Amino acid sequence: MLVEAWRGSGAVSGERQQGLRADCGRCFGLCCVAPAFAESADFAVDKPAGRPCVNLKGDFRCGIHSELRERGFSGCTVFDCFGAGQKVAQVTYGGRDWRRVPGIASEMFDVFAVMRQLHELLWYLAEALTLDAARPVYGELERAFGATERLTLESPEVLVRLDFGAVRQEVNALLLRASELARAEFQRKKDRRRKSDFRGADLMGADLKGADLRGASLRGAYLIGADLRGADLRGADVIGADLRAAKIAGADLTGAVFLIQSQLDAANGDATTKFSPSFRRPAHWPDVSQPK
Repeated sequence: MLVEAWRGSGAVSGERQQGLRADCGRCFGLCCVAPAFAESADFAVDKPAGRPCVNLKGDFRCGIHSELRERGFSGCTVFDCFGAGQKVAQVTYGGRDWRRVPGIASEMFDVFAVMRQLHELLWYLAEALTLDAARPVYGELERAFGATERLTLESPEVLVRLDFGAVRQEVNALLLRASELARAEFQRKKDRRRKSDFRGADLMGADLKGADLRGASLRGAYLIGADLRGADLRGADVIGADLRAAKIAGADLTGAVFLIQSQLDAANGDATTKFSPSFRRPAHWPDVSQPK
């Protein structure tokens, strides 16, 4: 059972995150059905919520998975359910799927939307428990992880009525404290005259080439198309930052707080982009350095 992989102390948070990775083979294509797609640079077609994508096959696999970017579905390549798909399919609904039991379809899609958000919180909480500087709040993080985990095991009826906003607000306050503790060392080393708080900032297309963003807060910042080539983002908090098409060749994201794989997948880096070894280099990045 998935929940078993998430038990334990902060020392095994990496194992917890492993249990929060998507396993499409155990899902029912929920991310290809539940959400709505709007025709854009990220999606080649319009798709209303609750309707299967035209590329979804009978076995719940994507018919163009290896060509998503080339076929205009780059948005699919950067989506991460954090394991919520298989949790809903195999735990919440015990293996029943929306095709064989159409009566559960609408509810299942609504549950998936809630579960995905809960699993994302679990991912961030698990990461916070790997931050040495956050040890003063490990106890609170552990309790929040346990409480959030228990919510994911609730019935569909409870999940669709869940006040997720209240849950997120409480957990986010704790994640912010962990972030502040983790970034404190970088903040002490920086020139205090330099701005370091960019929470929710509109930095779309901004020229941040070579910027010193060590320990900065980029929480929820809009960095779409921003030029971050050669920027130093070590220890920066990037939770919720939108890095779509951001240029990060030569940037150093080693130890960036709350960085997730889909953010790297959405950005344009190259062989010179630095990040922690727990991440994989996106397949669409060139193997050689790009001109600066």
